[in-house]
Amino acid sequence: MTLLYLASGSPRRRELLTQIGVPFRVASAPIDETPLPGESAEAYVQRLAKAKAAAGRASLEPAKMANAGAVVLGADTAVVLDGRILGKPEHRDDALGMLARLSGREHQVLTAVALDDGKRVESLCVSSTVRFRLIDQQEAQRYWASGEPADKAGGYAIQGLGAVFVTGLVGSYSAVVGLPLSETAQLLERFGIACWQPAASTPEVTRPQ
Repeated sequence: MTLLYLASGSPRRRELLTQIGVPFRVASAPIDETPLPGESAEAYVQRLAKAKAAAGRASLEPAKMANAGAVVLGADTAVVLDGRILGKPEHRDDALGMLARLSGREHQVLTAVALDDGKRVESLCVSSTVRFRLIDQQEAQRYWASGEPADKAGGYAIQGLGAVFVTGLVGSYSAVVGLPLSETAQLLERFGIACWQPAASTPEVTRPQ
């Protein structure tokens, strides 16, 4: 059986892989997520997805990598408004500013997925459009006080409390959460990893030494 490693500490991506019956272990390593000068949002998320997969692969012990055909999955999600990437808010005012800019408008969410088996790397990028209703300042402050926006790209979580802001979605809901399931399943199939496996293994976190 081909062993899959998820190069991400995101609990949402773990839940999504488990949802479609794909056993995996977790092997993530930090990377520099600074955008390059002039880099487009799509190029950015694809570069980071590949870099995360490569870093996760490098963090594994040689004995584990000896597993024939082991595959590492990296993914990255970016919220994009007017061509600008909205990352995780650095502080309260940053988060409130993001919500004010997203209020009453449509924005794009790009999620890239990359698979690396040590011999080849394949990636894809899925774009979805999300529309927000108007958000008043008091409501934005209450949302920040909930603690949810602090570590979320764009300062909100569609699968959490932030769902109340969303009036429309064109594209993949799971991609906005963090992993486009239909497209990821097809990519996994090309690496010999099937969905709907009877028993998913307990995720194992592997950290670099």
